[in-house]
Amino acid sequence: MGNEAYHIPVLLQEAINGLKIDPDGVYVDVTFGGGGHSAEILKCLDQGRLLAFDQDPDALKNVPEHSGLTFIPQNFRYMRNYLKMHRAVPADGILADLGVSSHQFDEGERGFSIRTDAPLDMRMNPSVGKSVTELLQQAEEEKLAEIFKVWGEIRPAKALARSIVESREYEAIETTGQLKAIAEKFAPRFKEHKFFAQVFQALRIEVNEEMSVLKDFLEQSVEVLKPGGRLVVISYHSLEDRLVKNFMRSGKFSGEVEQDFFGNQIRPFKPLPGQPIVPNEEEIKRNPRSRSAKMRIAERLA
Repeated sequence: MGNEAYHIPVLLQEAINGLKIDPDGVYVDVTFGGGGHSAEILKCLDQGRLLAFDQDPDALKNVPEHSGLTFIPQNFRYMRNYLKMHRAVPADGILADLGVSSHQFDEGERGFSIRTDAPLDMRMNPSVGKSVTELLQQAEEEKLAEIFKVWGEIRPAKALARSIVESREYEAIETTGQLKAIAEKFAPRFKEHKFFAQVFQALRIEVNEEMSVLKDFLEQSVEVLKPGGRLVVISYHSLEDRLVKNFMRSGKFSGEVEQDFFGNQIRPFKPLPGQPIVPNEEEIKRNPRSRSAKMRIAERLA
């Protein structure tokens, strides 16, 4: 059932139920990771196909030999182009399990974790774009403050940005330990761990362009899903969840539903009732990292 040492799949059965799998349908897992969700989808297929995306080179070792699986080592912001290339449009269902895999957190040298002193990288694909070290060294103070305020929802964003700019005048900020030492004086007492997590989250979102990637993906899902097809998205923080909720509700990131001349709603999806779905106590005990997960499901309208 996938490589659980790499990543334990979150809300596994709930995601499979949400996809409402047709054994002969076409399905897409845009966040393959350890392959847990993909393995479960493949079990449900007969003549159907699964196309799985992951830009992290480390995920390649988890790809099984299976005639129904096509693995695409790319960022899922390019989903539409690759699905067309593989003649997989329209699709019957799409699954996205957003966020960082357990493997990425546990591999200290990737710089995702606040627990180990490691090089500040945090790129999902280490061969693409700027690392966090480069960002911290090159970004203007105002830009850094905006990153911490918007992506990390950090109150002392300006003060933290100013301290980073002052510190880099003396030496480059190249490790997680250096960053934590700078951020420590701004952390609320007894809430240091949460504050560091917010700082790391903000920088990770920025270097991986996570929010713009999510927007691209959601807009493309409208084009590639067939009427009645399912979109299942698992998010881990309020910024992601708000975008997903608004888009599923209205087809717009603002959440405003358009109406035609007769007052009928114009929207591409119908969110399924009872949203969001969250892990039960047993799953949280088994996998504490699932605690913040929220899953939303929507059906493509004709």
